[in-house]
Amino acid sequence: MSEPKNTEKKASNKLLWKARWAKNDEFYTQLSYIEKELGYYKDHFKDKVVFCNCDDPEESHFWKYFEMNFEHLGIKKLVSTHFEDEKPSYKLEIIGDGNHNGKVNNLDIIKTPLKQNGDFRSPECIEILQEADIVVTNPPFSLFREYVAQLFEYEKKFIIIGNLNAITYKEIFKLIKENKVWPGCTFDGRNIWFRIPDSYETYHKIENGVKYAFVAGTIWFTNLDYDKRHEDFILYKTYNESEYTKYDHYDAINVDKTKDIPMDYAGTIGVPITFLLKYNPAQFEIIDWIGRYSILDGPTEETRGKQLAQVKWKPIYKRIIIRNKKTLTPNLSLLWK
Repeated sequence: MSEPKNTEKKASNKLLWKARWAKNDEFYTQLSYIEKELGYYKDHFKDKVVFCNCDDPEESHFWKYFEMNFEHLGIKKLVSTHFEDEKPSYKLEIIGDGNHNGKVNNLDIIKTPLKQNGDFRSPECIEILQEADIVVTNPPFSLFREYVAQLFEYEKKFIIIGNLNAITYKEIFKLIKENKVWPGCTFDGRNIWFRIPDSYETYHKIENGVKYAFVAGTIWFTNLDYDKRHEDFILYKTYNESEYTKYDHYDAINVDKTKDIPMDYAGTIGVPITFLLKYNPAQFEIIDWIGRYSILDGPTEETRGKQLAQVKWKPIYKRIIIRNKKTLTPNLSLLWK
């Protein structure tokens, strides 16, 4: 691995996000990251039409993953559309062993011109979306709200890449609270590396002549179920007033680390947004999230001008407000071990 000598070419996270969603931008998700997550959903793809609608199919590792595993997963049909900024584009499809050679591979790919540019919002792409069962892709984060809204409008199952901060969007949080969307099974945080074209001047590293960049807080969002999200998060701490301080303007105790949620506290608790990576809907109830104000109530006459996520007059980062459904009486014998 070689690092760029000119440190100005090492992108800040802010600059990378700006570049990531610019027109004609190309950030490619690595195959290892895709394999790690999608392995938890193998049973969901059988006899399903899978659509990758925000990818360059000839470069995308999403397409590559499903092409290589088409028969293993029992996929009915695979479709991916390519985006062009200002001209008609194309789509790729695999329907099965089209050339009848006994296996499904790249020789079975069907390439069809589109009349429009392949934007996921175009009538052509919406028509394909309506026929699809599951959407799997890396959508533009700047259009994340609109993208997710479209998936729900057409009642689609999905596994998509997003940013952890999307949890605090009012529209996305409402879906999470209602148990209609949840984070995926894997989370690598800062260590998600995207391959980028040689022409890009902002990057974080070069390996074997290929440029890579990472974006902190990259996670998966899905509405496909998996066993891990129904496992209880093990709690070991007990409540005491000196350690668990209440917010100055909100009736809940503050917890800075998810692992420190008290097992025996039945009231409302404020936790970091990373709590959702451990969230089991049978174990916890999501009530609200707070920052300068409540996302559900907005600034009210009572809270206007007050920082709700504030402890002893010190503002803290946004908190999700939860309640433990399975409040436990501590087993003192375990605490001594």
